[in-house]
Amino acid sequence: MQRLLTPVKRILQLTRVMQEASLTPARLLPAAHQRFSTVSAVPLAKTDTWPKDVGILALEVYFPAQYVDQTDLEKYNNVEAGKYTVGLGQTHMGFCSVQEDINSLCLTVVQRLMERMQLPWDSVGRLEVGTETIIDKSKAVKTVLMELFQDSGNTDIEGIDTTNACYGGTASLFNAANWMESSAWDGLRGTHMENVYDFYKPNLASEYPMVDGKLSIQCYLRALDRCYAAYRQKIQNQWKQAGNDRPFTLDDLQYMIFHTPFCKMVQKSLARLMFNDFLSASRDTQSSLYKGLEDFRGLKLEDTYNNKDLDKALVKASQDMFNKKTKASLYLSTHNGNMYTSSLYGCLASLLSSPLDKLVSSTSDLPKRLASRKRVSAEEFTEVMNQREQFYHKVNYSPPGDTSSLFPGTWYLERVDELHRRTYARRPV
Repeated sequence: MQRLLTPVKRILQLTRVMQEASLTPARLLPAAHQRFSTVSAVPLAKTDTWPKDVGILALEVYFPAQYVDQTDLEKYNNVEAGKYTVGLGQTHMGFCSVQEDINSLCLTVVQRLMERMQLPWDSVGRLEVGTETIIDKSKAVKTVLMELFQDSGNTDIEGIDTTNACYGGTASLFNAANWMESSAWDGLRGTHMENVYDFYKPNLASEYPMVDGKLSIQCYLRALDRCYAAYRQKIQNQWKQAGNDRPFTLDDLQYMIFHTPFCKMVQKSLARLMFNDFLSASRDTQSSLYKGLEDFRGLKLEDTYNNKDLDKALVKASQDMFNKKTKASLYLSTHNGNMYTSSLYGCLASLLSSPLDKLVSSTSDLPKRLASRKRVSAEEFTEVMNQREQFYHKVNYSPPGDTSSLFPGTWYLERVDELHRRTYARRPV
């Protein structure tokens, strides 16, 4: 298997936000198409000079060393029992103290991956950061990560931050794949983008977003419908050219993972894709393969975003498929909460940490590492969140807290000086 564009260069792709960080080095994505679908990539030009067998070699996941139990938080916030644990499908929520920020999380996950894989620091040719969080409006997270490469003398590392809510991580992955080989575009990606104010961060003086929850869910489902329709049409066109004229359905996929704002959204999303298949099927197929959905065959997708009767029927009809093809991917999200742009890759790491596959040891120990976190009370959690607000955009301070509470080998914010310059230190391994 060919290395990269030069023998000594490797590639790293980094995606993270405040609750979790994950790293994906090369080789990248066309192999993933072969893994999760029945269709091989069809290159658009000659392939004799392209790297072979491009795919993911390793994943590294980091999450904070503390969490708040969602049952405790329900009681503390004086909400009905089950609002978080049942309504959101979440048992624990990991969170960062004032000692950690986007830079420290990225420092930790890059160093862990390099050490675990025993990669030479001078062998990296690209480092791509995907995020939706910024500390500085000019200085990239990637420039902070270059400190890790200083002793090796390797300053010839391409790549920069890709900043965008939720999509930043995936965009950086595509950028890294394109850097490796020009056949990364195989004509099978389905994309949807529109200008909607459902989730945005206009106030740079605040850590918190402006959110229209109902609209955000509607946007998610609309994007899901249109991306699936685009992907299905492209793949069916390729099949037809190869002499295989049949519809593409979810049965053609081995596994399905999703961007995960909360776990129940994922189950509804898979059910939603089944509804797409149902509406596209013939009447006979609808009756034979999609029991319990016959009453909904006359509906249009755009009229069903808030149809609770349909949601209930779809979840029931797709339960077996969800258990077989998606549920295992929600392990990390269930125990750590929303990870924003990196949540898709947390799902990938969760899927690979199950008995389905052993990609690298860094994913197989996820349950053990999650279990080693410290449980804190809802009161302590609230105090830490208030502390983060207190120190947001402050200068000339060292964050309070006991660094011994961090996982061994974790990078943390040591000081912010009067010129907003940040220095970081690492807890001994």
